[in-house]
Amino acid sequence: MEITNRKAKFDYFIEEEYEAGIVLTGTEIKSIRNGHCNIKDSYGIVKNNEVFLLNMFIGQYKEGNIFNHNETRTRKLLLHKKEIKKISQAIEMNGLTLIPLKVYFKNNILKVLLGVCKGKKQFDKRETIKQRDINREVKKNLKNYS
Repeated sequence: MEITNRKAKFDYFIEEEYEAGIVLTGTEIKSIRNGHCNIKDSYGIVKNNEVFLLNMFIGQYKEGNIFNHNETRTRKLLLHKKEIKKISQAIEMNGLTLIPLKVYFKNNILKVLLGVCKGKKQFDKRETIKQRDINREVKKNLKNYS
């Protein structure tokens, strides 16, 4: 089970990637296993030498009754101190953004792949679309040739 942020590669240049754990409640894990998760509009911040993920949507667990969670609450990420320091320097000095790229299970533990990203301008996005169309055309011609 893997939830990806497909818009991230289109909107940002990814400078570095970090794998982080995430602090969740029981109903959140069950809901993610059912596929009720969206990371499209979420982003990370560094506060008091801790990294938090904001606006990550995890839907309500159907059988959760009174123990259900708030859907878009702020969630703490688990990283090493050196990694947090490196991320916070990149965000402050270079004006980069912390974006979740992927949420996946690794040995039954939920992990978040974070990207330290730089925003693309409009002409960069057009270049990405152009490159994608060229690659699609090349694959189509190779398929027809063989």
